[in-house]
Amino acid sequence: MAKQLDYHTLREIFTRFRDRDPEPKGELEHVNVYTLVVAVALSAQATDVGVNKATRELFKIADTPQKMLDLGEDRLIEHIKTIGLYRQKAKNVIKLSRILVEDYGSEVPNSRAALQSLPGVGRKTANVVLNMWWQQPAQAVDTHIFRVGNRSGIAPGKDVDAVERAVEDHTPADFQLHAHHWLILHGRYHCKARKPLCGTCLIRDLCKFEDKNI
Repeated sequence: MAKQLDYHTLREIFTRFRDRDPEPKGELEHVNVYTLVVAVALSAQATDVGVNKATRELFKIADTPQKMLDLGEDRLIEHIKTIGLYRQKAKNVIKLSRILVEDYGSEVPNSRAALQSLPGVGRKTANVVLNMWWQQPAQAVDTHIFRVGNRSGIAPGKDVDAVERAVEDHTPADFQLHAHHWLILHGRYHCKARKPLCGTCLIRDLCKFEDKNI
């Protein structure tokens, strides 16, 4: 675990991220906030590419909680069976859809606590939805952010909660909205787990990773 970087270094890092990609976007396909919730819930222990492939046709016919209930669990499974843990995820999607219809008038709530009360929706999923749909500076820490945060010193922490707090506490306010997307994309395409692309890394000179692959 690298030592926490100072304020001025973090400003330079996020300035470089912003200059390269001013409006980073999540890669999960969705058509509304409900399908975003479903897509993020399905993405646990799965790739965005795999989820998008499975949901592309699904969301054409089930883009509201009621339509998902009308589709039913068995037909939902047929759409998502290429995704890991698909049976449990299908149960959760049907359950959360029923709760949204019965308790929220088919509207997706926009508080973290209410989102996390839905089956299959954890803190990371809630943070993604709050950030992507409602433009809240919520930091959803996945394996990519955990790796980048600890390797570089941007947001070191022993667990995902500690890394989330580090991102929130140390990232300058004007970069908070897009911080988690910049970090996810950097981890996915540059600071890879096995062979990080340090030779072409945008922040190589500022990163505290001792085993740079150059």
